[in-house]
Amino acid sequence: METIKAPLVEYGVAKFVLPGQGESGDQHLVCCNHSGILIAAIDGIGHGEEAANAAKTAVSILKAGADEPVISLLKSCHEGLRWTRGVVLSLAWIDTQSGLMTWAGVGNVQGALMRAGAQKGSVQEVLLLRGGVVGSQLPALQAAVLPIAKGDTLVFVTDGIRGEFAEGLSALEPPQRAAERILERHCRGNDDALVLVVRLTGVQA
Repeated sequence: METIKAPLVEYGVAKFVLPGQGESGDQHLVCCNHSGILIAAIDGIGHGEEAANAAKTAVSILKAGADEPVISLLKSCHEGLRWTRGVVLSLAWIDTQSGLMTWAGVGNVQGALMRAGAQKGSVQEVLLLRGGVVGSQLPALQAAVLPIAKGDTLVFVTDGIRGEFAEGLSALEPPQRAAERILERHCRGNDDALVLVVRLTGVQA
């Protein structure tokens, strides 16, 4: 009988909600199944309840199709969000059996990958973002594929975080502590903000 291997990740999330708003328009997803890990950071357009509803709808669509290719997921979100304000989002699929990560982004949710053992603040890969809004203006989509290994760290941040967020990032810092530190040091304070830090810890039989 074949043993199903479950992918293992450790992750941390830190959020800032714009004062005066009941809930954040920034949402995240880390969904593990027998074939891999789907990771996403989503920023609903604008603020408040309508932005949160759009982002939550995107999370539901991504969860429901977690086994689909990254480009297909973006297209599904686009169709499912036409009645909302729309979102910008970046997502990654980690196939733990092949040791590959596929990622793509629409809008300005930044993504960076730090390799295990890298020098502090040394980000090896940066996600190429394409302008647009999922739900209203979908650009030509293209995903990038990268090798990924145990100990590598993926970071997604919404636009409430300044672009120099990777400064001081360490491959050894616990993900939750890293997320909180990035939020504390780099939050703009004039928009919702979300930091998602995910570390691949290996594959368990």
